[in-house]
Amino acid sequence: MEYNGTGPTGGNSAVEDLNVYYDLGDTAYVLISSSMVFIMVPGLGFLYSGLARRKSALSMIWACMMGGAVAIFTWYFWGYSLAFSRTATNGYIGNLHSFGLHNVLGAPTAGTPLVPELLFALYQGMFCGVTLAIIMGAVAERGRLLPAMVFTFLYVTIVYAPVACWAWNPNGWAFKWGVYDYAGGGPVEIGSGVAGLAYSLVLGRRREKLLLNFRPHNVSLVTLGTILLWFGWLGFNGASSFGANLRAVYASWNSDLTAIFAAVSWCLMDYRLVRKWSTVAICSGFISGLVAATPASGFVPLWSSVPLGIISGVACNLATKIKFHIGIDDALDLFAEHAVAGIIGLIWNGFFAADYVIGLDGVNFGAEGGWINHNYSALYKQVVYALACAAYTFVMTCIICYSINKVPGLELRADEDAEMRGMDEAQIGEFAYDYVEVRRDYLAWAHPIQTDGVPIEHYKNQPTLTPIGPDVISEATDRGSDGSGGSGSRGSGVSTEKES
Repeated sequence: MEYNGTGPTGGNSAVEDLNVYYDLGDTAYVLISSSMVFIMVPGLGFLYSGLARRKSALSMIWACMMGGAVAIFTWYFWGYSLAFSRTATNGYIGNLHSFGLHNVLGAPTAGTPLVPELLFALYQGMFCGVTLAIIMGAVAERGRLLPAMVFTFLYVTIVYAPVACWAWNPNGWAFKWGVYDYAGGGPVEIGSGVAGLAYSLVLGRRREKLLLNFRPHNVSLVTLGTILLWFGWLGFNGASSFGANLRAVYASWNSDLTAIFAAVSWCLMDYRLVRKWSTVAICSGFISGLVAATPASGFVPLWSSVPLGIISGVACNLATKIKFHIGIDDALDLFAEHAVAGIIGLIWNGFFAADYVIGLDGVNFGAEGGWINHNYSALYKQVVYALACAAYTFVMTCIICYSINKVPGLELRADEDAEMRGMDEAQIGEFAYDYVEVRRDYLAWAHPIQTDGVPIEHYKNQPTLTPIGPDVISEATDRGSDGSGGSGSRGSGVSTEKES
């Protein structure tokens, strides 16, 4: 039944059935996809945990889970209203008309007539949670957790909600201008990648001697996190059609194809250097391909996903070197994986967005498409939009970070001793692996061990069974039981060259 326009909430649910205006199949699909998107948050936690060193592994899971939770609360509190309120027409940010999801219930959203607004708000809230979970990778191994949560609340309010308004609110300037951003190349991917770079800039570099021979401590966790991300991404991209329709199927196919060819490209790029088939490389490639598909999967033909995957895999692999040239310790390569691939996907729409793909949802007929439909102005619109998202996000993130850092007790970075001991011990008091703590206790009381060929007594000049200092213990643990010695990939898809 077609919606009859009764009231701001869709009608009086006490006396009438508000479900009759929607296909229950569409509602069920988007509801299930919201849960799929949410599973990406712990997926990111496992991914980041595996890429970090053992002594900071649990802190990465904590940061992603709590970052996602704070972001979803902020979305409910006023983020949704700032992004999607119907009554704001300035094109840049919404108002508080829907504060606390007030009057958000059974009426169709301004973005799509296929699902009720309350479900639309839930689905978009999961996007917000995933975005902030991605950004939490910037705190790796030296960032304090409480300030990061304060940052999350402010970022959703000042950065994420406005950029989402630009892209997806029918009153947003980018939406009205004809920009094509299917599932979040701007708000999610460019936003998280550029914000991660800005956060890393303010945090500063990790201690140089702790970067020697750095490698991911648990590639199995990296793989598990990637699998959960890929699973969630099919809901992320597929259900951005807001219905169980052909466009959702098309977007899922495009996502898979782009991820596969990006993984092959990334793996071959690393193989040329070390002649090894790196698992971290294929995981990084899968993610970069899925990121590139995020803005493009609901717009471009299937065949174009093959070159999109190849280009994004190669470009993002090479982009992992950018942080060395600009001197920013982007520990888990958020910029290379998310910002670069997101920009590529947006520009791809300028060339290959096709009207027949857009119309597969049964709603958006008459789209102009990109170059493939002879709409040559689409390309520069995509470029301007990508640059606007990147510039606004970087500047505002730096302002937020520097402001928080000035507040007593909310310094973003942990002190040097905490960084040496690891964020798990310093910030949480728990460990991902119980033998990290057991090993430290053992080292404190055992017979002398060698650290870089020098007996520990040389450092502390203590008898054999006297406890040694925590710095020496941590150094020994890092280089011995921590498993971070040796060569290999350094982070989320970084290359196999030495970092030092």
